[in-house]
Amino acid sequence: MIAKIKFNLRKLRKSIIEYITTNRLFISYVIISLIGLLAVRNFTVNNLNSFVTFVADLALVVIIGSFGYLFKAKNQYRYFLIVLIIFTVMEVVNSIYYEFYFSFASFGELSTVSQTETVMGAVFEKVKLYDVIYVILPFLFYFIHKGLVKSTYYNFVSLVEKGKKMCVTTLLIGCIFLAYTFVTAEGADYSRLAKQWNRPLIVERFGLVLYQCNDIIQSLTPKLSSLFGYEDSAKLFTQYFTSEDASKYKNTNKYTNVLDGYNIVFVHMEGMETFLMDLKFNGVEAVPTVNKLAKEGMFFSNFYPQVSIGTSSDTEFTLLTSLMPAQVGAVFTTYYDRDYITIPKLLKEKGYYTFSMHGNYASMWNRIKAHPSLGYDDMYFEDSFTYNKNDSEDNMEYINLGISDKLFFKEAIPILEGIEENHQNYMGTIITLSNHAPFTALNKYGEYDMSTTFTDCSEDNVCEEVTTNFLIEQAVGKYITSAHYADQALGEFIDYINNSEYFNNTVFVFYGDHDVKLTRKEKNYLYNYDYKTGKLKDEEDPTYKDYDYYDHELNKKTPLIIWTKNQKLRNILNGEVDYIMGMYDVMPTIGNMLGIKNDFAFGHDIFNIKNDNFVVFPSGNFVTNLVYYNNSKEQFKTIKEGAELSSDYISNLVEKTEAVLETSNAIVVHDLIKLDGDKVRSIRDNGVLE
Repeated sequence: MIAKIKFNLRKLRKSIIEYITTNRLFISYVIISLIGLLAVRNFTVNNLNSFVTFVADLALVVIIGSFGYLFKAKNQYRYFLIVLIIFTVMEVVNSIYYEFYFSFASFGELSTVSQTETVMGAVFEKVKLYDVIYVILPFLFYFIHKGLVKSTYYNFVSLVEKGKKMCVTTLLIGCIFLAYTFVTAEGADYSRLAKQWNRPLIVERFGLVLYQCNDIIQSLTPKLSSLFGYEDSAKLFTQYFTSEDASKYKNTNKYTNVLDGYNIVFVHMEGMETFLMDLKFNGVEAVPTVNKLAKEGMFFSNFYPQVSIGTSSDTEFTLLTSLMPAQVGAVFTTYYDRDYITIPKLLKEKGYYTFSMHGNYASMWNRIKAHPSLGYDDMYFEDSFTYNKNDSEDNMEYINLGISDKLFFKEAIPILEGIEENHQNYMGTIITLSNHAPFTALNKYGEYDMSTTFTDCSEDNVCEEVTTNFLIEQAVGKYITSAHYADQALGEFIDYINNSEYFNNTVFVFYGDHDVKLTRKEKNYLYNYDYKTGKLKDEEDPTYKDYDYYDHELNKKTPLIIWTKNQKLRNILNGEVDYIMGMYDVMPTIGNMLGIKNDFAFGHDIFNIKNDNFVVFPSGNFVTNLVYYNNSKEQFKTIKEGAELSSDYISNLVEKTEAVLETSNAIVVHDLIKLDGDKVRSIRDNGVLE
């Protein structure tokens, strides 16, 4: 018996050695592929040690690699190299994408690649040293191949290898690994994989390759579902907007129609975050103009953007429609031609002239097509302004992506005056530009002293006053300097408005379009920098201020301010409103003031819903006045001290969040407002079809 066991072990050992000897190229491909995939997971979702995820990656690497055996031995190298290059591109793109969005890239977003044309500086700023690892790996494979060429490997393998048999055997082994991946998955894992909008958790559980393969299918689904998925989407649409919950908060309030007949101009403040309003250095506020507007107008202090890959364009879309961004791709580039209910369209029905204004190209985010579709009559974009387009260090007319905010506002003034002279009522959107990443134009932002002076004492108690300007070297410091410039430009514009004979019947709505995409570590320098060591404080330090994941997410608020120089309206629209509010609540809230109504809004009039509101994010996260919920981890943090939650509080909101995301996406993909809007209105209002 022992002799038989020894014989079988020797036979197994011989088989393993023989396999390694005759499959060195394939094994090298597998190992190198796994190194890259392990690295990208380690540097993003940080689950390097997950066995089930490793098996998922291994399964796809083996399955894809198995088809290499269908080529002759000398040609297998090319096949494996092409696969490795594809993996490298996938790893680099997702690594950089994760730095921006804390999520993973989608094939459905390829239509937005052209939008990086004017923001490449911000992209390169997110490239990390470890991204070089992914680029090195195909070269490593090349050198292994060259070594095999010098040996007799390829000649030997071409004589003994049975390609079709090896392909089938290897494919079967890969499928076994893949089966293990799915057998060990839970129902919630399958649900996330099917819905695709919780990308980090999908990669954590199924690995990057399986995520990307699934993403290809999901990216094609909207194209197919627009042809084949209409009935299910229409049913979802009808159920949501005929339910009691959807119509619960549609009553009037004291602000109903207060802006009826007034002009309204939305000022889209690029990258302006609320935390800036609390900052002051050496007695000077970081954003004094924004603070002044907040004191003079109505300030919504707990306001959250709800953006996905479309960033600024997602904000424009959600604000004007009260719909969520698309689950795949950006609405402005993929679904711009749908029939949406928008603020410009509803005001045009009341005789308003509508316009949009921006210092960038009209092609950026496809605004040249999206804006007319949303109801703007005219657009004043880059070619409407005269400025020096030379991006040199001494050219103050050009900052980051185009015309500087100060010159932009200056040249916008005669256009705005002409609009007021020629139109009894108007609605417009003014989109600023200078406070966009990368924040490298430090010599153009003007002086803003962020230095700090402290007393430094040596071991023998010799003390001296030391001044340091540490922030200017950090990403958050550069951002603050940029925001200070943008605030100055806005201040000059407000000074003109106040001194002008125009705009007495005009209301301005100022809003930050989205957070600035600083990482938690980058923002942490603002709260936990040790001036003496020049480093971040250790968490064990008693003076360390806790700044965890939830603090960082809650710190992504942006200002929303309703302001006017009309004293009568100032007496009505003033004070701080601290209810939790999202971008999709802007249209119902201000729409009620303007006397317009969107029957298919996902947000609410904040003055009706008040503390019952909840804000949904495209990631599946949500925030209420009580909790912030992290969908990836299925965990939450209580943000109101002493809050008591019912047993089903979280589960009910998770269900509502999914309903919002799925229904909104169905509307966008299938153009349901155009196709089924009247039917749903009839059911909701009358209980019957027309």
